[in-house]
Amino acid sequence: MSNANTNAAGDWTQVDPKVRRRILSHTPEMMVVEVEFAPGGYGPPHAHPHLQSTYVKSGSFDFTIEGEMRTIREGDSIIVPSNAVHSCESAGGGGLIDVFSPAREDFLTP
Repeated sequence: MSNANTNAAGDWTQVDPKVRRRILSHTPEMMVVEVEFAPGGYGPPHAHPHLQSTYVKSGSFDFTIEGEMRTIREGDSIIVPSNAVHSCESAGGGGLIDVFSPAREDFLTP
């Protein structure tokens, strides 16, 4: 496969004291990222041009997308539209698998 990162998962990046992430694989068109939240972990409101799909690997998360809050649990998934303001919080901690299209170039820059 050309232009594909099929190596083992990358190193963890500590986003803040309660959230860390690592890139699992990527091409210019798509990126798969694992995100772990300690209890009380929070992803503050933000937006990006990438289409995002999120799968809950473990735990429970309160997601707010464009002002609408929804709780998703292990095995659930959601879609975050391009440029939608969104945030998430996990009172008990947990893990997410995020897929972005196109790839998040900002995650590739140290």
